[in-house]
Amino acid sequence: MRVIDTENWAWFLFEHDGALLLDACCSMSAVTYNYMIRLNDAERAQYESEGRSYLSQLAHAIHYSVPIAPNTQSIYQGRNVQQEFAELATAAVKAWRSQQLQ
Repeated sequence: MRVIDTENWAWFLFEHDGALLLDACCSMSAVTYNYMIRLNDAERAQYESEGRSYLSQLAHAIHYSVPIAPNTQSIYQGRNVQQEFAELATAAVKAWRSQQLQ
C-alpha cells in the first residue's frame, strides 16, 4: 500500500494492489473517525477525470452522510474497509511522512 495523495485533515488516497482507497476524515458530534472506501468503477473514473477536487467532494459527501450513524440513509454504509486495511494504511502514512521530511 502507498499514499497517492492527501488533503490535510480531510482525506488520504491510497493505492493497494491496483485498487484505490479513499480514507475520509469524518466527525459525528464529538466523535472523530476515519471511513475508508474502495473506489468503485464510477468513482475511479470520476477521479481520473476530475482529480483531487472530486476526492474532496467525495470525502465531504461521506462525512455529511454520516455512514456510521445507526439509522443512516448513507449510500456509503457498508463500504467501510478501514479494519481490513488499517495496519497497511498506518504503515503507508508513516513511510510517506518520512519521505516528506527528507
